[in-house]
Amino acid sequence: MNRSADKRDRENKARRLRNRETKSQFRTAIKAFDAAVEAGNKDEAEKQMKLSFKLMDSAVNKGVVHHNTADRKKSRMALKFNKMA
Repeated sequence: MNRSADKRDRENKARRLRNRETKSQFRTAIKAFDAAVEAGNKDEAEKQMKLSFKLMDSAVNKGVVHHNTADRKKSRMALKFNKMA
């Protein structure tokens, strides 16, 4: 490989790690939300839902996930949350 290809490879690895971390954070938040819903803890569920929305919006702005994917996940979370009431 030439120098530019080596640099490209390094950049791609760094981006892949950053993207993986971003996805992992919002997936973890979604799991915490689901656990709170299962437990019937509305306050905790609301807190986790807000955190999840924030992390998903951040992932969209960084280009890690498509905005439709984030919107779909947020919509489904809101439906779950509203069914708790």
